[in-house]
Amino acid sequence: MIPHFCTSRFFAVCLWLILSAAGNAAFGAAAPEYPTRPIRLVVPFAPGGGADTLSRIVTPRLSEAMGQQWVVDNRGGAGGNLAAGIVVQAAPDGHTVFMGFNTVLTVNPTLTKLPYSAEKDLQPVTLLATAQYILVLNAGVPANTLKEFIALARQKPGGFNYSSGGAGTPLHLAAELFSKHAGVKMVHIAYKGGGPAAAAVLSGEVQVLFGSVASSMPHVKSGRLKALATTALKRSKVAPDLPTMAELGFPGFNVTSWYAFLVPAKTPAAIVRRLHDEGVRAASLPNVQQAAARQGLEIETSTPQELARRIKTETAMWAVVIRDAGIKAE
Repeated sequence: MIPHFCTSRFFAVCLWLILSAAGNAAFGAAAPEYPTRPIRLVVPFAPGGGADTLSRIVTPRLSEAMGQQWVVDNRGGAGGNLAAGIVVQAAPDGHTVFMGFNTVLTVNPTLTKLPYSAEKDLQPVTLLATAQYILVLNAGVPANTLKEFIALARQKPGGFNYSSGGAGTPLHLAAELFSKHAGVKMVHIAYKGGGPAAAAVLSGEVQVLFGSVASSMPHVKSGRLKALATTALKRSKVAPDLPTMAELGFPGFNVTSWYAFLVPAKTPAAIVRRLHDEGVRAASLPNVQQAAARQGLEIETSTPQELARRIKTETAMWAVVIRDAGIKAE
């Protein structure tokens, strides 16, 4: 029916408005919903590490929930910068997602001149999981507590070596941050990966390591390593009897590896919300949490805004540590 206010003079205009409204409604109803094809999850490291493992734990649940397959795409290289660059250049339509790792987002911008801005060219979606570290000593070091070790290290500046998986890696940065706060000087010995770095402290080649809680605790229980403290603000579920650095006189000391979803900038807000909600829901499933825990990961989610603040805060913190320690990219 034509509205009563449509006189013959305005009949053509009114008819056009009515037909346009009907057409727009029909178009909106027929518009495809997201996602319309498989979603590529770009992982910044080779298969087998924490980012890859978490991806393969959570993507089956996301595939089920979203009605499209999530495909894990491992793109190692350049410390994670290669994968981040792929996501930055992808279409902002929600079909390319980045499995972000903290050092890629908060350390690399200071260590490396990047062709993109992690802050401006990537849109945070949600934090997914964290993994904290543990300060361990070779069993031969004559110290059994953090206080005792700090006193010993202050008596012998440069007398203790610590290992890491390379310059700018989490193990390296955690040790440098500790040294800065504790007022001790240790010598950094870089190895090609976390595995060799852990083997070095077990063999006595070095005396100190900020290692993975999950992989270190069996050696602590066997007596080959001494555990002094963990590095997050709350105690580890893997080692609940071990105090945190914050409890032992270093308030605010919080060093973890963490994993998060990000997408290209300019991705529509509705798609970001969908990815956030589905990601949080999948991460909260008991079987996902249990599988993550077996890998030493603790599920922890966030809002996009909380993740953005975390990235900004840690980028500023690590920039100071990198500058003061004179750390250079390898």
